[in-house]
Amino acid sequence: MGAGNTDVGAGAEASPLERQARRLDRRSFLAGSAAGLGALALGGCATSDGLLLAEATKIYGPLPDEKFPIPAVDIRKVDPKYYRRTVSYASKEAPGTIVVDPRNYYVYRIEGDGSATRYGANVGRDGFLWSGDAYVGRKSEWATWTPPKEMIRRQPEAAKYARGMPGGLDNPLGARTLHLYQNGAYTLYTIYASSEPESIGSGITSGCVGLLSQDMIHLYARTPVKTKVVVLPA
Repeated sequence: MGAGNTDVGAGAEASPLERQARRLDRRSFLAGSAAGLGALALGGCATSDGLLLAEATKIYGPLPDEKFPIPAVDIRKVDPKYYRRTVSYASKEAPGTIVVDPRNYYVYRIEGDGSATRYGANVGRDGFLWSGDAYVGRKSEWATWTPPKEMIRRQPEAAKYARGMPGGLDNPLGARTLHLYQNGAYTLYTIYASSEPESIGSGITSGCVGLLSQDMIHLYARTPVKTKVVVLPA
């Protein structure tokens, strides 16, 4: 794995990976259809949750100044409970620690004083869930993605990217990536930026954790290398 390249191996081949592999664009690497993932019709939120929706529209608006301009999230495809927000969260972990809760499809950044920033996430599907402590070994913006050899054997059409897929909106790793390490070794798992709003709140990956691009950029900017990451049991 060359510098700047990422062999997502156990994790990102399912980031949006299996759907992405079939069509060799971002959507074709998702592991199966995201239909029926619980996206809500938001019409009923217009009164009681009107303020929440207005805030979400701002949070998940377009990012035209990115290297590859990022479009607004279609928030109609995201259950409002997965919108980014500050919540009460008791934890013994130090401020800045990232806690992944795959059972409930959340990622938390511990803020201290009993609070955390909470993000909705997609996580590993059955058979690819894992838990334990790790840390951010390195960070990437618009990383090159390299399909692992195992994926190329299963899906030969991915071989065209054996030397790497350049960063961009169709790249499985998206705008930002946190690469997770244990004991000095890359685990092949990542926390990455997803442009698939319908995937949030579902288990679709081979172990990686995806946040909406706007959320991932927010978390990335506040996460230095060596940050502790705790993945809770599912």
